[in-house]
Amino acid sequence: MEISRNLTEKGRRDYKLIRRALDHGDQHAYAELLHHYYDGLYFMMLKMTQNPHDAEDLTIEAFGKAFKNLHQYTPEFAFSTWLFKIATNNCIDYMRTRSKTARAADGLPGQTEEDQPTRLPDENLDPEEQFIRSQKIKLMHEVVDKLKPHYKKLIELRYFKEYSYEEITKELNLPLGTVKAQLFRAREFLYNILKNSKERI
Repeated sequence: MEISRNLTEKGRRDYKLIRRALDHGDQHAYAELLHHYYDGLYFMMLKMTQNPHDAEDLTIEAFGKAFKNLHQYTPEFAFSTWLFKIATNNCIDYMRTRSKTARAADGLPGQTEEDQPTRLPDENLDPEEQFIRSQKIKLMHEVVDKLKPHYKKLIELRYFKEYSYEEITKELNLPLGTVKAQLFRAREFLYNILKNSKERI
């Protein structure tokens, strides 16, 4: 497929990376796409959610969905436009679900006592969803175990133990900038492993 003349130089660069990723399974191409747009996407999610933890999770989810459906992208418009649309829709869905859960927890009019959730809002999952979530967590742990020890430690502290960046710097005695850079690199490794996994998170 020819690259659209309407694309900017950046758009053309991205499309070449996409073709490398799809045609040759080039892991560096995926990593470059993530590198180019991670910060911008994260700050957009942060502006929408006003929550750093949610923003980071939603950013990772957006890249996951985009990479999984990369074959559906067409060069009629910029990859960044497509990616940010996926992220925005995903974020809106998340916030709508969270809002419904919060209203249910507050017991708004029209709801009987039986309608009230018996779990915490963020645990509002039916048995099937709970099973799927547990399988995702299990897979993530298995994937993290494949990382080099240093990157494994970073991911465990950040995502499993939910340490802040500052807490990680103290734990590992590293500068903040180094921690952020190495976590970014660790996430790239995770994406590469997950993409080659038969199962997907």
